[in-house]
Amino acid sequence: MARSPLTAHHPAHALHLVLHDVRHVYDDDGVAVEALRGISLEIGRGEFVAVLGQSGSGKSTLLHVMGAMDRPVSGSVMLAGRDLTQLDEEARTAVRRREIGFVFQFFNLLPTLDLLENVMLPALLAGANTGEARARALELLKSVGLAALAGRRASGLSGGERQRGAIARALVNEAPLILADEPTGNLDRHAGGEIVRLLRSLPAARGTTVVLATHSPQVAEAADRLITLEDGRIASDRPTGAREDTTAREETTRDRGPA
Repeated sequence: MARSPLTAHHPAHALHLVLHDVRHVYDDDGVAVEALRGISLEIGRGEFVAVLGQSGSGKSTLLHVMGAMDRPVSGSVMLAGRDLTQLDEEARTAVRRREIGFVFQFFNLLPTLDLLENVMLPALLAGANTGEARARALELLKSVGLAALAGRRASGLSGGERQRGAIARALVNEAPLILADEPTGNLDRHAGGEIVRLLRSLPAARGTTVVLATHSPQVAEAADRLITLEDGRIASDRPTGAREDTTAREETTRDRGPA
C-alpha cells in the first residue's frame, strides 16, 4: 500500500488508522448502493485529515466505517493495530465508547439534560463514577469556553455553543480519535470558523487524531491533509497549505534554535 502524503514524509507519525480495500453497500428502499469502492488509506496519530466530497460521495459512510458504526462488506479497518471488522458487537461498542469521539452536524445533545450532564454522559457509560465524570466534563467545558453555561439545556445555547459542547463530549473519555461529520454544516461562517479552529488545536494540544468530513473546500483546507472522495473512491490525497505553513514555521523555529 502506498504511504499517505503525510506519513510518507513524517515518519514520526505512528499509524493510527489503516483501511485496506474497504467496500460497503447499503440498501436504499430495495436498491443496493455501493457507497465505498475499494478505499485504502493510512492515517497517522495526531494527523488532522479532511475528507471532502459532495452529497453521496461516501464521506459519511467512510467515517461510520472508521468509527465501528458500520461494518463494511469487505476489506479491513485497522484501528491501533486491531481489525474492527473482526470484532463482535460488544467489542465494537467498547471501542466506540472508549477510543473514538463523535461530532455530528446536528450536535445530538439530549434536550432533557443540561450541558454538563450531556458532556458527562459518555464517561458514565464507560464506567466512570459521577465525581470523576463531573470533574472531567467541567474541565473540558472550561477549555472550550463554556464553563459558565454548564447548567443550560441545549435549547438555551447557540449553534456554535452546542457544537463546542459536542466536541467537549467527544473528548470526555480522552478518545485518541475524533470523527467529525459535517461539524460546521449547521453553523454560520463565524461559528463554523471557531469549530474548525478548535478541532485544529486538538492534535497539538492533546495528540488527538482528527478526521473531518465536509462538503466545503474552505473548511477542508484548514486540515493538514485533504482526501477528496468521488463516487465512493479516493480521487486525490494531498497535503494542504495549512500543513505546508505549519512545516515552514517548524523549520524556521529549528533554524533559529533556542532563544
